[in-house]
Amino acid sequence: MMLRTAIFRTILSRGTSTIFVSTNSSARRSTPKSASSYLPSKLQGYRWASGTTAASSANDPAEVESLNALEEGTRLLEEGDVEGAKAAYSQSIKIKKTPSALFNYGVTCYHSKDFSGAIDAWKESIEMQPDSPDAHTNLASAYIMQPLSRPDLALHHLKLASELSPKDAEIAFNLGAVQEAVGNLEEALEQYKLSEQYGVERASVHIRNVSAKILGKKLAEAEAAQKSNS
Repeated sequence: MMLRTAIFRTILSRGTSTIFVSTNSSARRSTPKSASSYLPSKLQGYRWASGTTAASSANDPAEVESLNALEEGTRLLEEGDVEGAKAAYSQSIKIKKTPSALFNYGVTCYHSKDFSGAIDAWKESIEMQPDSPDAHTNLASAYIMQPLSRPDLALHHLKLASELSPKDAEIAFNLGAVQEAVGNLEEALEQYKLSEQYGVERASVHIRNVSAKILGKKLAEAEAAQKSNS
């Protein structure tokens, strides 16, 4: 079955700027016919988010040392040294555990296909910073891509992400993709329409496909009802 493309993103915390950096990762894997059958295992890009937290303080030596390790990890990851970055993020966590360090550690785990490690890191990051739509989005991606896919948990976290960032086109698209994968066609259509409205042009293809599926389902139900009454 051809995979349906989603925009699952892996987001990193660094400094105070937000930029996008492309990635050429193209690894794919065979999976049972489940939600993961509709989604790609390659990342579409990285988003860098703020590396500071509400509790950050320039007067806290541990905070400064932890942030230095965080930035070193990001530098290494930009250079393609995933394991070096993972070690640096781990050191940042040991010095002073922050949502950003946990978040980025999860990214390195995900990048090396350690989905269990990514899930644990992002769950702990969310415990410390529950209002992060990006963390919920990444966690949903990990739940889809782990060997035993959990689309139910992915839906839960994508819905939370959508509540936190209701006009995020990528979240809407991903939510539509998972809803479609589990057979919730009406909900999928609604999210694809929102995604298109917010700027994802290729959502229009999925809108047509899901609309056709809904029509086909209604025609089949009508035909079945007619046969049962005859």
